[in-house]
Amino acid sequence: VDDFVSRLQRFKVAFPQFREFRVYGAVAGIEIDQGIDVYAYRRGLFVIKQSGETVKIINYTQFQPLGFAEGV
Repeated sequence: VDDFVSRLQRFKVAFPQFREFRVYGAVAGIEIDQGIDVYAYRRGLFVIKQSGETVKIINYTQFQPLGFAEGV
């Protein structure tokens, strides 16, 4: 999670054509270790988990995603 967040913070340097866009992050997994989902949620990421033959975002309804790379 921490490595991914640091990469998101550099996203607009690598892709300057997206500098005017707000960047949100998400992590996904078929199986997510206990506590990792909450940690990612607290870091401002969407958490996507398998649900049957599809996937769903499992964040709480009051979740406010964090915008990354805002200052670049």
